[in-house]
Amino acid sequence: MERFTKRQKKNTEKIDVFEPFWELYYGSLKVYKNQGIESHKEKLDEVKEYIRNEPEHALKTLGLVGAKNIFETSQSMRTFYMLTKLTVRIHNCEPITPMKSIKSNMYKKLVTVRGTVVRTSITRPFLVKTQFNCIRCGRKQIISASDGKYITPTRCFTPGCKNPKFLADKNSFSETKTIDWQQLRIQEKIGDDKTEHGRMPRSVVIELTEDLTDSVVPGDFVQCTGILKVLSSEEVNKVGDSNDGKSDPKNSNIAGFTPADYEFIREVYNQPNLFKLLVQSLSPAIFGHEMVKAGLLLGIFGARQRDSNIKGRLSIRHNPHILVVGDPGLGKSQMLTAAASVATRGVYVCGSSGISTTGLTVTLVKESGSGDFALEAGALVLSDQGCCCIDEFDKMSSNHDALLEAMEQQSVSIAKAGMVCTLPARASVLAAANPVGGHYKPNAEKDKYLSEHVMKLHSGVSHEERLRWNSDFSSTQLLNQNPQSLQRSLELNPGEEIDLIPKSLLKVYIAYARKYVHPRLSERAKDIFQEFYLGLRLKHQSDSMPITNRQLEALIRLGEARARAELREIVTGQDAEDVIQIMESSLLQTYENEAGMLDFQRSQMGSGMSKQNEVKRFVAHLARIGRERFNNTFTVEMLKTAAQEINISFENFSDTLENINNQGYILKKGNGLFKLTM
Repeated sequence: MERFTKRQKKNTEKIDVFEPFWELYYGSLKVYKNQGIESHKEKLDEVKEYIRNEPEHALKTLGLVGAKNIFETSQSMRTFYMLTKLTVRIHNCEPITPMKSIKSNMYKKLVTVRGTVVRTSITRPFLVKTQFNCIRCGRKQIISASDGKYITPTRCFTPGCKNPKFLADKNSFSETKTIDWQQLRIQEKIGDDKTEHGRMPRSVVIELTEDLTDSVVPGDFVQCTGILKVLSSEEVNKVGDSNDGKSDPKNSNIAGFTPADYEFIREVYNQPNLFKLLVQSLSPAIFGHEMVKAGLLLGIFGARQRDSNIKGRLSIRHNPHILVVGDPGLGKSQMLTAAASVATRGVYVCGSSGISTTGLTVTLVKESGSGDFALEAGALVLSDQGCCCIDEFDKMSSNHDALLEAMEQQSVSIAKAGMVCTLPARASVLAAANPVGGHYKPNAEKDKYLSEHVMKLHSGVSHEERLRWNSDFSSTQLLNQNPQSLQRSLELNPGEEIDLIPKSLLKVYIAYARKYVHPRLSERAKDIFQEFYLGLRLKHQSDSMPITNRQLEALIRLGEARARAELREIVTGQDAEDVIQIMESSLLQTYENEAGMLDFQRSQMGSGMSKQNEVKRFVAHLARIGRERFNNTFTVEMLKTAAQEINISFENFSDTLENINNQGYILKKGNGLFKLTM
C-alpha cells in the first residue's frame, strides 16, 4: 500500500509539470504557441529531459494530461473522451541518432533514427492484458503483458485458497485486450564519407503498434522515434518500440530544406548557363562525354508524374531509363557511381557480382521464431522515387526479365507462399554495358553495329532511351554535322574555368527540382516533337518498321526532364531541340544502316533484324530437310550446304549460328552438332 501511495504521488507531481506545458501549447485558443515560452522555459526543459529519459511513463502521463485538459475545456467532446484513450506521438524529435551511436546507455530512452525500410512483417495481434481464473475458487486475476509476454499467476489471493494453478480465460473478451503489431527492419544509408565505405550497413528492428501498423512498405525512407529496447531471446538485435514512424514518398530528405538550401538553389538558378554547369558538375573527374552526362542527368531529374487517379486515364511511366554502351576504360562505372550519389534515392549494383532476380526486385524471407514470412526489398524497390544504377548490364546472365515489370509498370509483383502483393518501384534505371566481346569493332562487319553488339536483352532494351559512345566516334564528327549543337554548348572552352557544384549541394538541387518543379509542354515543343516523330514514321512507312508511341513518349519524358533541370515549368522549343539532338546523337551510330536510315528492327532478338527474314527462311528450310530425313540433327557442313541451297550467304557463319542458337531456333549439342528445336 505504501508503494502504491508513493507511485501515485510521483504521478501527481508529473501531472503538475505537464499541465502548464499542455496549456501553453494546446490548452486555450487565446494562448498562441510562442507566447510565454521564456516564462515556462525551465519547466519545458524539464519536460523535454523527462520525455527523453523516461519516455514510456512520460508519454502515458502526457496523454492523461491531454485527455483531462480536453475533457475540462470541451463540453461536446466530453462523452467521447470518457471512452477513448488519447495516444501521444512525438514528431520531429531531434537530434537524429546515427545507428553506429546506439549504445547500451540509451536503453529504455527515447531515440530517433533514419533509414530505409528493407523488411516488413505481417500485422499480428499483440497481447496487452489477459484474464486468468483460479481452477479451485474461480477468482479472476488481470495480468498485464510486458512486450506481448505474460507470466501465469503463481498464487491465488482468496483467503484460505492460495492455489498456484490458473487457467487463461479465453472467453473474457472484456478483460483481454490486444492491439495491432508489426515488425520492420530499417537499414542506415551510408554517406559519402570515405571512412564509411567498405563496411556492412547497420540495421535496427522497429516495432509498430496500433495506428502505425501498415504505414510503410519496403523501400520507404523513414524517420522513427521510439523507445530503445533489447530482445530477451537469443537473437542479438536491437528493437525500437516506435512512437512515431514517418515516411516521405516523394523525397528521402524528411527534414525538408533549410533556409541555406533555398538560398543556394536561388543562386544556382541565376547562373547564365545552368545546364552546362550541371553537366560539368556530374563526375568532373571524367573529362568530356558531355552528351552522355547530359543523358544521365535527364534520367536523374525525371519527368512530371502523371495523375493516374483520373477516371479513364491510363497510367503512363514518367521515369526515363538510360542505357550507356561503350568500350571498357571510358568511365562508365565512374559516371554511374556519381549518378547514384547525387540522386535523391540512388542505389548502385554491379551485374557481374552475381546479383539475383530477388536481389533486384523483392523476396520472401522466413522470420526466426514466429515462422511468418516477411517482405525484403531489392535494389529496384529500395530506389523507389530515385534511380537504380546497374553496372555491367551485359553480364547479368538471365536477370533481365526481372526488370521488365519494374521498368514499364513501375512496380514489382510477388506471389509466393500465399502472399500476393505489389510494391512500388518508381525508379529510373541507369545501366552501363560493354559490347559483345568487350570491344566495339565497327570495321569488322559493316552491317553489324551497336544494337547487334549488345548482349541479348530481349524486350527490356526497347524500354530504354539509349546513349552510347566508343573510341572510334569523336565529338568532332557531331560538331561538323551541326555547328550550333548542344555538344558544343556543353563543352568547356580552352582556358575556361567553372565553379562546379559540390556533390552534396547538387543532390539538394536535384531533390528540390523533383519535388517542386512539374513542367508541361509548350505549343512550340509539341510541334517540334510532332515533326520529328512524324518524320521518323514517314521514313520507315514503306518497310513497316515499328516506329510507335514509345519513341514519342521518350521524347516527352526527356523534354520535361530538360526543363526541370533549369527549374522551369514550361518545356520550351529549345528544350525540345536539345532533347532531339541527344537522341539523334545516340541513335545515329546505334541504328543507322549503310543507306543512312535508322533501322530500329536490328535491336530485336539480339541480332540484326534486317536479316531476320533470311534467318526465318533458313530455319524453315532446315525444318523441311528434317522432315524429309526424319532427323533434326545437323552438322556445321550440312548447315552451310542448306544455306547455299536457298542462296543465303552469311558473312560470318559461326556468329550467325550463335545468334540463331541464342534465339532458340537451334540447340548446340556438342561435337559440331546442332539440333533443330522447331
